[in-house]
Amino acid sequence: MSAVRIGVIGVGRFGRLHARTLAGLAEADLVALVETDAAARSAMSVELPGVPCWDDLDQALAHSGAEAWVIATQTASHIPLAERLLATGAAVLIEKPLAPSRTEAARLAPLVAPGSRNLMLGHILLFAPEFRRLAQESRARGGLAYMQATRHRPALTFEQFGGESPLRLLMIHDLYLTLLLAGGAEPERVTAALHPRPGGGVDLAIARLEWADGLWATLTASYLAPPGMPSDGFDRLELYGQGWAALMELNPQPLTLWAERAEWPMSLAIDADPAAPSGWLAEELRCFCRVVRGAEPPLGSRYQDGLQLMGWIERLERSAAEGRPA
Repeated sequence: MSAVRIGVIGVGRFGRLHARTLAGLAEADLVALVETDAAARSAMSVELPGVPCWDDLDQALAHSGAEAWVIATQTASHIPLAERLLATGAAVLIEKPLAPSRTEAARLAPLVAPGSRNLMLGHILLFAPEFRRLAQESRARGGLAYMQATRHRPALTFEQFGGESPLRLLMIHDLYLTLLLAGGAEPERVTAALHPRPGGGVDLAIARLEWADGLWATLTASYLAPPGMPSDGFDRLELYGQGWAALMELNPQPLTLWAERAEWPMSLAIDADPAAPSGWLAEELRCFCRVVRGAEPPLGSRYQDGLQLMGWIERLERSAAEGRPA
């Protein structure tokens, strides 16, 4: 497979990881960075010398020769950018979440190829080998009856992400995993509750989903982790089937250091070293390169999966607002 000529739009916290990872993948040729912030462009020119960086997308489209793009900008800009890029014939990877609403996300439908072959959604946990094995075991053993996902982050996360609800910022991760484990089936009934945060906003979201085949799922996401816990909180996923059970803990990774206090230097399995990238993000981007060359994205990373997840989120928010199932 020839290397895919890829550009990255937005080199903030996660876009920078995309750029550094792509720079080290044999499957990719990083040919463009687009960023409006001058300081970020300057930093990337030091980290990745030789990679052209523009402040204007039109200039990048005209001169970079990129055949595929990673959109790692603020959620509100995802759909307008994707519309422009898909209209040029380029393939696109959009970092989660797909859009602010399902209605806005649906605007892309006329531009998305059959099988979502030109559009992939970025979600690194779908490419974690531990989760892939867990999903494989679940399919082989059958009879999944209940799943429980827990995701807690420090209180500071509320401020860092502009007061966004933990349902949209955190629980969306576990909703993607749930969609895959449920085989893409639509839940018959969903209920949710949002706990008010002192001073305004929400600091805890609890959701319950039920399917026609008897599967139940309970998901919890919060900004309640105290400072003594890992800097990126912790995650836990439990599955219960007929005669079997499984537990997965992906965050923090099993590496802890102690000095004045405990440290968890690897919250997530992402090593964006341009010399030899590895981990979840590297596997996601390798998959995207295969999609650009004609493969279909896997379940959970297709455009239709993103639309379905936006529908779940809106049903859960409606349930929380109305105090009844949706």
